[in-house]
Amino acid sequence: MTNTFSIGNNMNVGMGAPLLLIAGPCVIENEEKTLEIAERIQGIVRDMDVNFVFKASFDKANRTSIDSFRGPGLEQGLAILGKVKSRLGAPVISDVHSPDQVGPASEVLDILQIPAFLCRQTDLLVAAGDSGKPVNVKKGQFAGPWDMKHVTGKVMSTGNERIMLTERGSSFGYNNLVVDFRNFSIMSDLGFPVVFDATHSVQMPGGLGSCSGGDRSYVPLLARAAVAAGVDGVFFEVHTDPDKALCDGPNSLTLEMLESILPQLLAIRKAAF
Repeated sequence: MTNTFSIGNNMNVGMGAPLLLIAGPCVIENEEKTLEIAERIQGIVRDMDVNFVFKASFDKANRTSIDSFRGPGLEQGLAILGKVKSRLGAPVISDVHSPDQVGPASEVLDILQIPAFLCRQTDLLVAAGDSGKPVNVKKGQFAGPWDMKHVTGKVMSTGNERIMLTERGSSFGYNNLVVDFRNFSIMSDLGFPVVFDATHSVQMPGGLGSCSGGDRSYVPLLARAAVAAGVDGVFFEVHTDPDKALCDGPNSLTLEMLESILPQLLAIRKAAF
């Protein structure tokens, strides 16, 4: 049975809980834009049966090029996420890339996220587990769903069992990802809530040469299928103007797309479960 646990503000994730929505811009571009996106997403979901967690990265340490925008960094980024949390009253999540980031991040974040490329980094997983905060581990593009048993074992070695697993597609040749929908069932059988990262799953890593490409038009299709398959949450990167976003614009949703897709997902979830 899937583990159900609290992620802050009396929100639960897992069996029997409302659909978890993790949404926000790929990276913190500035305080004003971050707060605007957060407030607009909260306005969209206010009357919907979803648990909203705001997501934005303070540092994107795995960008394609050395010239790619990475974000404001740990100190300034956490300060901005703290303002989002205070103003919205919503939990916040962001990536941590090294054990030394876990301490300061856990003072602000409600959930620590382990990037897909780092899902096997033992020291990082143990540090995140030691924080006592819920840990969302993204399954590596290179990893099988059964491999996540060992990933979760590293976090659980600290006594922390508040773990979520996120599917974000698997490498399929160069610059392409595919989603194997069997992965949702296999990872759920490990006993942890499963989230589907619909926007990163349509990413084309390095597909534009010096940065990643993607095709957001497939996001609604994949998200609908994932909810029908029984995921506990969905993850969307959202921007007011994705074509001008400083990171992952091609695979990010507009706010209008988010508003359109959520009622569909809730209807599918209600019909299926």
